[in-house]
Amino acid sequence: MARNRTANGEGEVTMTGSDPEGPALSNDDLDVAVSDDGQVVNATIDRPDKRNALNEAVMTGLVDVLRAADEGPTKVVVVESSGDVFCAGADFEELPLGGTAQEYREGFSRLSRVMLALRETSAVTVAAVDGDCLAGGLGLAAVCDLVVASESAAFATPEVNVGLFPVQAMVPIMRTVPEKRGLKLLFTGERIDAGEAHEMGLATDVHADEDFEAGVDELVADLASSSPVMLAMGKEAYYEQRDRDFASALSYAKEVVALMAMSEDTAEGIEAFMADRDPEWAGR
Repeated sequence: MARNRTANGEGEVTMTGSDPEGPALSNDDLDVAVSDDGQVVNATIDRPDKRNALNEAVMTGLVDVLRAADEGPTKVVVVESSGDVFCAGADFEELPLGGTAQEYREGFSRLSRVMLALRETSAVTVAAVDGDCLAGGLGLAAVCDLVVASESAAFATPEVNVGLFPVQAMVPIMRTVPEKRGLKLLFTGERIDAGEAHEMGLATDVHADEDFEAGVDELVADLASSSPVMLAMGKEAYYEQRDRDFASALSYAKEVVALMAMSEDTAEGIEAFMADRDPEWAGR
């Protein structure tokens, strides 16, 4: 059974972005909740009867969540699901079969917008994968910074069986796994278990089913205890340097670490370390 963190969960309230009086971001297909301190947001895809397929409400909702998270104190965004499937990919019922090129382009562009928003948010993103993670759902998970899977999770790009190559999911997948392993996954639609996904780099951690929720919570708590300046600058720096050549990456990294060292959080962190106490992050 997948995690089902709803807006009514203990210790959580419906997310409203940076304004507690603003409009809630949950909708009929996406439950959004924020921790009491505002540092952790859980976005739960809630379409178990549709295998948590990605429809317009889910994808538009996720983009709105990530934008709101960047306006507040959020450090971590967890993408998860209700029911027994993490995500089966695109909702074919919403695809304009027999439509025009522009209609197809608009329909498929929603997933691109979600993946770009997950990459560009300053929050660290965590995919909590329990159950099948398929097609565009695998792209959604792969673009997250970290992926925690249960032992019973399974990963595949089966859209090849209906004559579609997983072009959009390919982008984050092939930036994550070895080339030949990734190409076999994409071209054959083979189904791999959580252990193989971990071995090839698709999953950060794998937990026994009974330990899955605790494993996710432990990772999220660890991330949320860190300096928000460090998390945001570190995430941006990683993706920026990844696409540079070695010398350029080192030059860029030197400038980033110099700026980070000038932050109040770094000064507080060093002072707390020297005094053998917990730091109190200011976020500056």
